[in-house]
Amino acid sequence: MNIVKRKNSKGDKAYFSIEYSRKSGERLATGIFIYTRPKDQIERNHNKEALVLVETKKSELLLERQAIGSGFIPAHKFKANFIDFYQEYVTENVRKGNRHLPSSLRQFKLFLKKEFISPIDITEDLCKRFRQYLLDRFSGDTPANYFARFKWVVRAATKKGYFRNNPTDGVKARTNPSKTLKENLEAEEYFKLLDTPCLNETLKDGFIFSCYTGLRYVDAKALDWKDIKGDQLTTRIIQAKTGKPVALTLHPIAKAILEKRKKVSANEIAGRVFRLPTNDGSNKILRQWTADANIAKHITWSCARLSFSILLQDENVDIATVAYLMGHSSSEHVNKIYRRHRPVDQSSSVSKLPAPDEMPYFLQN
Repeated sequence: MNIVKRKNSKGDKAYFSIEYSRKSGERLATGIFIYTRPKDQIERNHNKEALVLVETKKSELLLERQAIGSGFIPAHKFKANFIDFYQEYVTENVRKGNRHLPSSLRQFKLFLKKEFISPIDITEDLCKRFRQYLLDRFSGDTPANYFARFKWVVRAATKKGYFRNNPTDGVKARTNPSKTLKENLEAEEYFKLLDTPCLNETLKDGFIFSCYTGLRYVDAKALDWKDIKGDQLTTRIIQAKTGKPVALTLHPIAKAILEKRKKVSANEIAGRVFRLPTNDGSNKILRQWTADANIAKHITWSCARLSFSILLQDENVDIATVAYLMGHSSSEHVNKIYRRHRPVDQSSSVSKLPAPDEMPYFLQN
């Protein structure tokens, strides 16, 4: 392994590369340079430190080459702070439209309440406490999804030699089933909201738009005019099979809302479509608006997505299509979460049970 020095076209600098052999592709550019004719002490100091740096780089690469197949990992490949390793893993593996991996890192930092933790402190006990932290703060599949991503990171660190034994092996990801059923809006309640004024017209437009598209709050807030092409909405959700984003055909009500937003913004169709308050702030306004509409239900923004799914299923739209429109790769989530848990009208359902034309003799007065 040799250090090769070559001058640039001006001749005022010499750049270093490291050559493994003379074969094609066996030379690594380091980006390190020295001044060929240093003008002052600053440039002379730069040259001295650059030479040390390039020798260090050569030594590190040589150790990496020699360690191949040995199971030994050079110290410079390790990160003293496990959070740095976690961040690097997220950066290299995050998928567009999927927030579970970066969200798991954010929750891990909140759990630790500090910016540094040594790999030696990632114990099975700490992993169990992190899992419980997630279960205490989230419901449904969210805690399991976040902890599963954390396990991915620890597994990758174990393979790179940070741990002799994976500390998460005996700690399974767990879901946290909600103790209360989420409310949904019925068709007539859609009409009530359409006809009822709201203190925040932008929020009203955004929520109704979500009811007709199934967008989550975060997706509605992030919706940009460039995501709209004619009567098609290109979502941030990427299909696993095709690698392309899900495209939804807009309902006439949704298209009318977009036309209204264009007029409000004086046809300035750039940037975000809906300037929404925070999630908590939006839900407070929703409570007042639904009360004004005489809807006696606890409605939050997430109810829009549930209502979208349920009303489509009520109209006999097949589960696979509903799952696609909601951006899911399979119908599992729709069957498990986004389905009707309460009948629209119990009396009409119960009346379908068999009954004779006349009341039986033993029930007659």
